[in-house]
Amino acid sequence: MTIHTHTNDVDLETVQTLARAIAAEPERAATTWRASATWTGAFRSEVRIRAFDPIPSDEPTALGGSDTAPNPVEQLLGALANCLVVGYAVNAAAAGIDLRGLDVDIEGDLDLTTFLGLGGTHAGFDDIRVTVRIDTDADAEAVGRLHDTVVATSPVAHTLQRPVPVAVALAEGA
Repeated sequence: MTIHTHTNDVDLETVQTLARAIAAEPERAATTWRASATWTGAFRSEVRIRAFDPIPSDEPTALGGSDTAPNPVEQLLGALANCLVVGYAVNAAAAGIDLRGLDVDIEGDLDLTTFLGLGGTHAGFDDIRVTVRIDTDADAEAVGRLHDTVVATSPVAHTLQRPVPVAVALAEGA
């Protein structure tokens, strides 16, 4: 594959360097990511990730919040959208596809019955729909290959599509 290092303002050399390092030492592929949330009152909280400014969260007024920030399920949809954008940008650059524009719209259906304690057994999304719009001069076949690659390699999409064990523990003394 020919790598175009300046397409779409993507630093492919850094990505290639990481890929070569992991190919040489596969154990380096196993990474751990962290986030920490702190309650700030009512339905508001802040998430801290690395050294970035806190990311606020709140609920819409219809759910009892003060609607000062996106809620967690909206942030989950946003995480998927952002992950797909990264995938399209880097894979388009690797394929030499110039992007003039890229938009990812996501919506999901969520039944509030379980969340509100009214019965039910599933508090999460029942389905999530994604629409991707790519503005490029690349032909339809190249765009189709790009799309297939992104869908096949998106960490957030894969996480949402497969059962993932989630262990929520209450710390002693809490």
